[in-house]
Amino acid sequence: MKLHEAPSPNARRVHVFMAEKGVELERVAVDIRAGENIQNDYLAKNPAGRVPVLELDDGSFLSESVAICRYLEGLNPDPNLFGATPLEAATIEMWGRRAEINFMSNVAGAFRNITGFFKDRETPVKEWGEVCAEVAPKTLTMFDEQLDQTEYLAGAQFSIADITLGIALDFAEMVKVVTIPDLTNLNRWRAQIAERPSWGAS
Repeated sequence: MKLHEAPSPNARRVHVFMAEKGVELERVAVDIRAGENIQNDYLAKNPAGRVPVLELDDGSFLSESVAICRYLEGLNPDPNLFGATPLEAATIEMWGRRAEINFMSNVAGAFRNITGFFKDRETPVKEWGEVCAEVAPKTLTMFDEQLDQTEYLAGAQFSIADITLGIALDFAEMVKVVTIPDLTNLNRWRAQIAERPSWGAS
C-alpha cells in the first residue's frame, strides 16, 4: 500500500494513528502548493482533491483520513483506537465528531479564509475566517469539562478522538489564527498525549 500525502493536519492524523499501530507504509509526496492535488492524475485517485489518499494493493483508493484509519484498524486491531464495544465505539465517534465539527473545521475555516493560503483555487472571505477564529476557542470549554471527568477524551483509553483534537490544537497554534484559551484539564491532557511516542510521528 502507498500513502499519497502532503504536510497537513489530516495527513498527520494518519501518521500518529500508524505510529500507534506500529504500521509503516510507502509514502508518496503530493505538492499541494503547486496544485498537484487538483490535477487530473490526482483527482482520479480522490475527486475531492484532498490529502491523504491510501492506494491499496489492488489499485483502488481510499480517501478521508478517518476512513483510512478505520481501514488500518481493521487490518491491525491492536491497540484498539476506535472502541472494542458498541458503547465505546459510539462514544469515541461522538467525541471525534465533536472535535472535528466544532473545533477542527473552524480552525481550518479561519486558516483558509484569513491567510488566503489557497487563494489561487478558492475565494477566501476574511470576515468568515474571523468568525471561525472567534468560534473555535469557545468550543474548547466542552472538551475541558469532559476531560475533568475522564483521562482521555472518550474515556479511559487513548483513541482516534484524542488524535483528532490534539492535531487540530497543534495546527491552530502553528498557523496562529486562533487563540487557545488556558484551560486546566485540556492542558493536562495535551501534556499527557504529547508524551506518547506516536505524537512526534511525521
